[in-house]
Amino acid sequence: EQSLREEGWQPHLTLVPDGEEAKSLKVAAELYDACLAAGIERGAAIMALGGGVTGDVAGFVAATWLRGIAFIQLPTTLLAQVDASVGGKVAVNHPRGKNLIGAFYQPAAVIADLDTLATLPPREMRAGLAEVIKYGVIADAAFFEYLEENIEKILTGDRELLERVVLRCCAIKAEIVAADERENDLRAILNFGHSLGHAFEAVGGYSTYNHGEAVALGMVAAARLAVRRSSFSPQESVRLVNLLQRTGLPVDLPPLKAQALLAALELDKKMRHGRLRMVIPERLGQVKITLVALEEILPLIS
Repeated sequence: EQSLREEGWQPHLTLVPDGEEAKSLKVAAELYDACLAAGIERGAAIMALGGGVTGDVAGFVAATWLRGIAFIQLPTTLLAQVDASVGGKVAVNHPRGKNLIGAFYQPAAVIADLDTLATLPPREMRAGLAEVIKYGVIADAAFFEYLEENIEKILTGDRELLERVVLRCCAIKAEIVAADERENDLRAILNFGHSLGHAFEAVGGYSTYNHGEAVALGMVAAARLAVRRSSFSPQESVRLVNLLQRTGLPVDLPPLKAQALLAALELDKKMRHGRLRMVIPERLGQVKITLVALEEILPLIS
C-alpha cells in the first residue's frame, strides 16, 4: 500500500475473511459496496494480495464490476503462485457446491514474490506442493523425478529450488491454458485430483481438509482407479503415494458415506449425464480424461 502511494496511486484496502468463507456472493456483495464507496471506475484495477481464495473472489469481482476492470494477482501462498493465480479462473462458491458461480477472466499481471512463502505455516506449504506434484504427473515425468530427489529440501524453503518449482509449474499451466483457455478439452487435465478432491472438501465442510490435502486424496483415488483399470502401473502409483507421504500430505482415503459423496459429486461441474469426467494417469507425465460411472467410484472409499 505504501509503495503504491509513493508511485502516485490511490489504493483502497479491503479485507476478506480467511479460507473458503470468503468465496461467497455475500463477500462479493461487500466488495461491490467497497468499490462503490471508493469510486472505482473503469480505469482502476483490483489487486488480490493473498492466497488462492483471495484471488478467486477478487477476480470474480473484477470480472463483473462495470462488466470487467483490470485485475492483478499478487499470490502469497505456494498453491496460489503455482496454480490458482495463473489461468484466469475466478469464482465464488454456492452453498451446495464449489466454484459453481464464476468466469474465465485473465489477470493483467501475476506477480509472485517468493519471500512471502517464508510466512507460510508448514501445512499451507505442503498444500501447495500437492499442486506442484500434480504437474509432474500430468505433464512432466522428469519434473516428477526432480521432486522425488529434492522434496525434503523444498520443504525447508530452499530459495533456489522453490524458484525452479514455481517457474516450471507456471510454464506448464500457461502452455496448457494458452492451448485451451475455456477448458473445452486439454485444460481439463489440470483437474487431476480435483474431481474427488472437491467432493472430499465439501463433505468435510471445507474444514477437515484444505484444498491441497483434498487434491492429494483425489490423486490417490484417481491413481487407484487407474490401477484397477490396468491403465496405470502399480509401481508408478506407489511412487506417487510415496512422494505425497514424504511431503506430509494425506494418502489414506477417508471412509465416506456413499450418499454424501454422491450428493457432492452430482453438483460438480465435471459431471456428464450422471458420470464423472475424471482425469486418470496412464504413466507419470501423461494422463487421460475419461468418464467414470459413480458405481466405479464407490469401492475407492469403502
